[in-house]
Amino acid sequence: MKRFAFIALHADCWPVRQQCQLLGVSASGYYARRKRAPPAAEPALPAWQAAAQRVFTTHAGRYGQRRLRAQLRREGHAVGRQRLRGWLSASGLRALCTRASTRPPRTTQADPQAVAAANKMATWPAAAAPNQIWVGDITYLALATGHWAYLACWRDAFSRRVVGGHVSESLHTDLILTAFNRAVAVCQPPPGLLVHADRGSQYTSEAFTSLARAHPGHCQPEPARKSVRQCLG
Repeated sequence: MKRFAFIALHADCWPVRQQCQLLGVSASGYYARRKRAPPAAEPALPAWQAAAQRVFTTHAGRYGQRRLRAQLRREGHAVGRQRLRGWLSASGLRALCTRASTRPPRTTQADPQAVAAANKMATWPAAAAPNQIWVGDITYLALATGHWAYLACWRDAFSRRVVGGHVSESLHTDLILTAFNRAVAVCQPPPGLLVHADRGSQYTSEAFTSLARAHPGHCQPEPARKSVRQCLG
């Protein structure tokens, strides 16, 4: 089997089990084949096939037919699309999906019954030192499986550094609560901190507003009319 031959060829630089998992073969099958004396030496792979397998493995299976062909051409191997596609299919190699199969999700969903605070950013003095104003937001991350993950982070308006964050598969309020607790634990903000975010239901929830006011820093939660990106310019 060509895949076993490829694994043996690269066993010195790549872990055997990792290669087996990537190429879709069992490690036990590989070792069993190594113990058996082959009836005849397997023919050497064509140069472009050896290069294609190397590139595919080096990039952890994330190169599909187009990117793989482009890389082979840069290395001097002129391979047609149909030929490369047929070889990938015959070898059982399939690139990981790097794009989500659904439309990007909405991370800001307002609660119509929630009472949001007024936007103070227009009249609030600009931050003159760290830990005076924090801005929060949620974004989505596309996974190789075609699903989504969500990142909540808090950024200091003065230093523009991320002071706390958390990744989750859910948009539940715990996402921003965990990120906020991490930021407070690391930065220990003084009293008077202004917390600024959009009017998403996570930020206007009773759980978050209560958490912000309960911290020793006496945070002033302020869900804003504008998005965080607009306020930061």
